[in-house]
Amino acid sequence: MRDASPALVAHLNALRADRDAQAVAADCFTFGLRTGLTLAYTNADVPITLNGVTFAADSVLVDGLRFRCEAGLSVDQQQIRIAARASDTIGGVPFLQAIRNGLLDGASVKRERAFLTSWSDPPVGSVVLFKGRVGSIDSVGRASAQITVNSDLILLDVDMPRNLYAPSCQHVLYDSGCSLVKNVFGSTGAVEAGSTSLIVKWSGAASRYAQGTLTFTSGANTGATANIKGAASGSLALAYPLASAPAVGDSFVVYQGCDHTRATCQSRFNNLANFRGFPFVPSPTTAL
Repeated sequence: MRDASPALVAHLNALRADRDAQAVAADCFTFGLRTGLTLAYTNADVPITLNGVTFAADSVLVDGLRFRCEAGLSVDQQQIRIAARASDTIGGVPFLQAIRNGLLDGASVKRERAFLTSWSDPPVGSVVLFKGRVGSIDSVGRASAQITVNSDLILLDVDMPRNLYAPSCQHVLYDSGCSLVKNVFGSTGAVEAGSTSLIVKWSGAASRYAQGTLTFTSGANTGATANIKGAASGSLALAYPLASAPAVGDSFVVYQGCDHTRATCQSRFNNLANFRGFPFVPSPTTAL
């Protein structure tokens, strides 16, 4: 069962009563990025305005996300194919390159079917066929990308038991349990000469950024977030190479990292009240 407005129900009943009538429908896809940006596309030949959002036609093409209805709490996992041209961009970055940079990571995805009386009239209503979020980027080619999407039931897929007892902190840095505000511990910078896809030269680099993250805000890697494996004076070592080597002057935001020890929590963040580790747990012993 899917919710539908009274106007849409009446429209569909009228179509069923008139066997000669032809249904006019269009699929509309919405992507909600973590940055707050919303992308909307339709497979129709003309733009569709639905619930105040204009879905672009003659642009990115999305194929997939079938409607499924079953009992139980199993996660509906599907693959979608996104085709885009070089002229299709996100924030000035070609769409497929933006996917490779991680701009769609964790994005919400929704597929709606809009019903119209004619292509020149606004939709009578719509039905949501699928709602979920991007799970993984399977492949990115020159003209298309394959993406795995999970239904919102994936939010129930959590590790149990909830409480684990270990010396290191169980919180993810900057999550709700940690309570630290990420932007407070971020700094802006720009790539300096001598940088590679694995090493970012920056005069502001320091050991406190080790195990942190770096997000590019300009250049070929715009939107890409990289984990920092190590940091020393003048350079940041990334855990994995970037898709494109950064150019001198490319801007980024870098956030301090944490090794989840009690000492770091107290000295670097002054957040011992929210430390969720148990450093005094006895070490494993061997019985002889």
